[in-house]
Amino acid sequence: MKPSYLLFSVALLTGVFSLPVQAAEPATQQVAFQQIRNATIKLNYAGTTFLIDPMLAKRGAYPGFAGSYRSELRNPLVELPMPVADVIKADAVIVTHTHLDHWDDAAKQALPKTVPLIAQDDTDAQAIRKDGFKDVRVLRDAVDINGTRITRTEGQHGSAEAIRAVPMLNPVMGLVFQRPGYKTVYVAGDTIWNGQVEAAIKQFQPDVIILNTGYARIQGLDGSIIMGKADLQRAYELAPKAKIIGSHMDAVNHGMQTRAELRAFIHATGMDFSRVLVPEDGQTYQF
Repeated sequence: MKPSYLLFSVALLTGVFSLPVQAAEPATQQVAFQQIRNATIKLNYAGTTFLIDPMLAKRGAYPGFAGSYRSELRNPLVELPMPVADVIKADAVIVTHTHLDHWDDAAKQALPKTVPLIAQDDTDAQAIRKDGFKDVRVLRDAVDINGTRITRTEGQHGSAEAIRAVPMLNPVMGLVFQRPGYKTVYVAGDTIWNGQVEAAIKQFQPDVIILNTGYARIQGLDGSIIMGKADLQRAYELAPKAKIIGSHMDAVNHGMQTRAELRAFIHATGMDFSRVLVPEDGQTYQF
């Protein structure tokens, strides 16, 4: 049977749009999360598979990020846990921002140019189109794909001082996935903990919260440009019924917090390991 395609109308006044994607399999009433590597994750939501922030290069393909900690190390630090051909099996791709560790040359080359792809703004969308992708949309507010609503959230990729020093850090976005009968999932993206993150958690009351907790650092600046262990604890306390997942670790040079350190912190603070998850590359959870 040939695949059918769903085409939804654009609601410009509300900022909500829908795009054609291959019809998904029947809903399973489950949400599946898979840690691929770094910030690259897959989310199977009601039968539709979303690939988020693909960095697909082989180990050591790129120089370390100039001006960051451990820049002598080459990125990524580890290999993918599966063949690229398996990683790119997805109904849609979402790029929260176009930094190399979220959208790299290997992903641009490997992904089908016809895959529906969602970007955070016109600048990123134009850059992605120049790489040959034909179906690129900007997520200004929300999008409906196969009955799943994806809402944009805001974030800040470092302190105000960091963004003044390195303006290219911003902008970034997060994502909330919703559908009646399914767990609400919040992907915070590359952001520090701030009022925008707290507001998103309070507004959407997510059942699953995915945080980038690698505590990436730039030389000469205090603090980090993404979250760390203390921020995971903040989410744990703010959303006492949610599963909290720590991602974006052990794969790029400037990430200063390891999975081992995060797990030790979870144990030391008495957080519930059934509610705080630190996946290895390739690991999958179902909710």
